[in-house]
This record gives sequence, structure tokens and C-alpha cells, in this order.
Amino acid sequence: MSERRLLVVGAHSADFVWRAAGTVAAHTAAGGRALVVALSYGERGESGELWKQEGQTEENVKRIRHEEATKAAAAVGAEFQAFDLGDYPLHATQESVDRLAELMRDVAPHVVLTHPERDPFNPDHPVAHAMVARARLLSSGAGVASGFRTAPPSEFLVFEPHQPELCGFTPSVYVDITPVFDRKADAMRCMAAQQYLREYYTQRADQRGNHARKVTGDPAIRQAEAFQRLLPNVVGAL
Repeated sequence: MSERRLLVVGAHSADFVWRAAGTVAAHTAAGGRALVVALSYGERGESGELWKQEGQTEENVKRIRHEEATKAAAAVGAEFQAFDLGDYPLHATQESVDRLAELMRDVAPHVVLTHPERDPFNPDHPVAHAMVARARLLSSGAGVASGFRTAPPSEFLVFEPHQPELCGFTPSVYVDITPVFDRKADAMRCMAAQQYLREYYTQRADQRGNHARKVTGDPAIRQAEAFQRLLPNVVGAL
């Protein structure tokens, strides 16, 4: 595997679309591989528009959400995989963490993105963070030779939550998504069950684009996505 690999893990099937679809599109446009994993479909707590339909069932909501997420991932050049662990609440079982760790060994991602550790408004996002953090450590071992199959340590970042100031989120990385913003817009349109979020995340991309312009002085940046590093990055020089 020679291409650069990105793994995005969300608690629900649409989480990656709002928070990182532009970054995924930029990654794949540059020739990288991206895999999106949804730990649940958000079928109970994040599919309210679908539940307004008479005779709706949980299995049908899952089917629709799977189709939406698959199309959204394709719009940004990524693969989509669902664990279907259930939502509200999402439970982190040892089996599910082991499954995620094994996937990380298979993919050997260079970068892993997921939710921040805190979210006072969503019970599933912190669970997803804990699962990813533990699986990542289990997949790489202690950084020395181990008695089990390992993957090299990855960079570890969290994407921007809906209300960053209440989640302890401080941006330390901005990704310029201006050249691929149309692909993020396509992905957002795929998530019909949560169309009410499109305007908010379009505005957030514009706001982060403004911040990225100020940091770089580059007037060509119009839209950006924000991330927070959880581990230092290592460079040869400054």
C-alpha cells in the first residue's frame, strides 16, 4: 500500500459529511485513499425527518441512511463502512473496539479523524472518541515489537464539533477545501434526512475559510475545515 491513507470514524453515518467531507475530498483528489466508518446509522436519534413518514421502521431508516452515506462518501471519493452498533445510546463493547482495531491494522491509516472527547449535547460522540482512541492504541501496540500484528502509529486529530466552544475544541489545523467545496456540497445534499444542517455547515466552512485567510494571508482561500491535533507532529526543521 503506497498511497496515503485517511480513516474517518463517526458516531453516526452523517457525521463525516458535515465535519470532514471537504478534507476527505482534498485527500482523494491528491491521490490518497479514504475510508469512512460509521459506528451507527444515527437511525434513532438523528433521522427525525424519516420518522415523520407513516409506517416508518428502524430497518428502513437504516437502509436509507446507508444509501445516503454511501452516496455521500462516493461524492468525495471515499469508501463507506457501517458497524451498525446502534445509537442513542452507542455502546462501546470490547468486541466493537477489537473490530475497529483490526480494521486499523488492515488499513494502516496515516491519519485518523474522529470526534472530540467532550460533547455536552450528544451522548454518542464522546463514546465514539473513546472507542477510536483505544482502538488506535491497540492497533499500534507500544511502539516497539509486539507479539501481535500491528500498524504504524497514525496522526490523530479530532474534527470540529457542532458547538466547539462547549467541547474544549481549539483549532490547530485548517484544511483549505476551496478547490473541492463543490464536492462537499454534493455530499451534504446526499444526506436528505438532515438537510437542515446544510446551511449551518456551509456557513461554518466560510467562517473557517476567513480564519485560514488571516493565518496565511492567502486571499484565494474561501472555505476551510478545522481540526485539533491530539498528538505532536514531528518535522525535520522549522
